[in-house]
Amino acid sequence: MYTAIAILEVIPQSSPPEAEKLGAEITELCSYLYAAEARLLGLIREFDEKQYWASLGLCSCAHWLNFKCGIGMNAAREKLRVAHALAGLPKINEAFSVGQLSYSKVRAITRIADETNEDYLLMIAEHGTAHHVEKLVSKYRTAKRLQDAEIANEQYKQREVSHYYDHDGCLVIKARLPAEQGALIVKALEMALDASFVGAAPGRDNEACPEPIAARRADALSDIAETYLNNNESSGSTADRYQVVVHVVGAGPARDSHIEDGPHVTAETSRRIACDSTIVGIKEDENGEPLSIGRRSRSIPPPMRRALRVRDGGCRFPGCTNTRFVDGHHIKHWADGGETSLDNLVLLCRHHHHLVHEGGFVCVKQKDGDVTFRNQRAQPLDPSPDFPGLATDADIREWMDREFFEANIDSETCAARWHAGEQTDWNAAVSALF
Repeated sequence: MYTAIAILEVIPQSSPPEAEKLGAEITELCSYLYAAEARLLGLIREFDEKQYWASLGLCSCAHWLNFKCGIGMNAAREKLRVAHALAGLPKINEAFSVGQLSYSKVRAITRIADETNEDYLLMIAEHGTAHHVEKLVSKYRTAKRLQDAEIANEQYKQREVSHYYDHDGCLVIKARLPAEQGALIVKALEMALDASFVGAAPGRDNEACPEPIAARRADALSDIAETYLNNNESSGSTADRYQVVVHVVGAGPARDSHIEDGPHVTAETSRRIACDSTIVGIKEDENGEPLSIGRRSRSIPPPMRRALRVRDGGCRFPGCTNTRFVDGHHIKHWADGGETSLDNLVLLCRHHHHLVHEGGFVCVKQKDGDVTFRNQRAQPLDPSPDFPGLATDADIREWMDREFFEANIDSETCAARWHAGEQTDWNAAVSALF
């Protein structure tokens, strides 16, 4: 008995010329876009280092990118991170600037790259796909954490927090915490940072203000302390023990302000605190002993604060999207005869409240009722961003070719050298990083 067996030969179909041409055009254009992205990150880094965004009163370069370029806050902060990381990785930056590496690959390897492993990671990025790079970075970071577990007990024994007032009056806090306690602190700081940017994007990653990240974390730490003190379980009969008391002695030019049991603060700082805080007048004798306590004043009553929040929604400073941790600011200060009324109040976040008082910025109410702001040079701040005009009739490809002529970009520039089906030895790849 014979069995007939039909053998079907599967002949792979070659891609039509149109598909190959379209694919080559896509990959070539991607390389141009990667080179342009590298140029963009270089300009962003320079713009941030020179703090040109601060002249607009914005909290950070990420806020400027969000306000002027339409980039989401999380994406803007990530671009800033990558931009600054590339400054110390010249070889990776060079490959990126000529379109050999994609932004996805660069974003991943800059999380772990330094001068010791730059060559190795560049080789991985050139030969592997974005998936390979992301997976390698993830596995390396996991292995790094496991390796660090051996010193966890020693870290726990050495935990400590201390603080003191520096010679210039600033409070200096020093902390050494084990990983799990430190993670709680970092998470709380991140939540406080996210909360201040909740209006700009989901989660403010609050990293935020016209200062570097360290200064913005300081603001977040202050927000955490205030939130805890305002908590019902932590406030109450013992609230007075945790009040921050600013003593104002004298009047006029001879007036002096200082924190109770602490250093001197400027007159403008005391005025900013008085904008939206409970004020208690205390008469003291020459030895500092209290003689009498006057009435509370200047603070904004809860019903008026609710109406103010409904009206303003959040910080009114141009370009700011903070909706939490905002203060009621007296446009005409209470000490200068201003009333505590909705017409004389405006919501400002902590950073911009500081700018209006101590930073030289001015908040003015116009005759028509509009609230405007001016910078230190008395120039008005535009409440809406100006977007540069684009040459809609320009040929994008010709522009790219002209801008990046020396990069010799073609359809193979950004292509990975990995062949489909090749297996990756992840243990060996991660071990090489150690």
